[in-house]
Amino acid sequence: MATALVSQENVVASLVSRTGRHLQRYDKGRRQVVGCIPYRYKNGSSNTSEVEDELEVLVISSQKGKGMLFPKGGWELDETIKQAASRETYEEAGVKGNVEHQLGHWTFQSRTHGTDYDGYLFPLHVKEVLDFWPEKNNRQRKWMSVEEARECCQRGWMKEALDVLVDRLAGRQQLGEEDMGSCPLSYQAKSNL
Repeated sequence: MATALVSQENVVASLVSRTGRHLQRYDKGRRQVVGCIPYRYKNGSSNTSEVEDELEVLVISSQKGKGMLFPKGGWELDETIKQAASRETYEEAGVKGNVEHQLGHWTFQSRTHGTDYDGYLFPLHVKEVLDFWPEKNNRQRKWMSVEEARECCQRGWMKEALDVLVDRLAGRQQLGEEDMGSCPLSYQAKSNL
């Protein structure tokens, strides 16, 4: 019986978001903010003619209820940048998955504080959508197409990151579809040099 009680405590403890700014990272006075663009493919596979047609991204409501955005928050001193991005995505959107290579770095102005922040976004290929997560009662989440996300996302830097993600995934798909018959010719040409 004690084991079940400990498990319940662990579940409850993991449903609490980190709060406060005492562990936040700053660089040259700018708060360091990290997040993810959670994505999945409608049919479960990226083998389609147009990545953008099959790609869905997860957006969440702003805590203040003004518009939709991708999950993001402060990068704290006791975690790597990818750990912070994964944590923020779990806390705010209730999804878990593989954090991939950084999409970029943007400097943007905080709408509430009027100061510059450094923002870093990563793709997160979603593997698990949770029924319960720390900010479930504070936010709504919605899967939508890339075009819908471009229209509803209020942050320009996040729209730029979304475009980088789409280009990257389209490039990956192109690499996967290339005719491998050209490999021996490339090898032969190099070996003759």
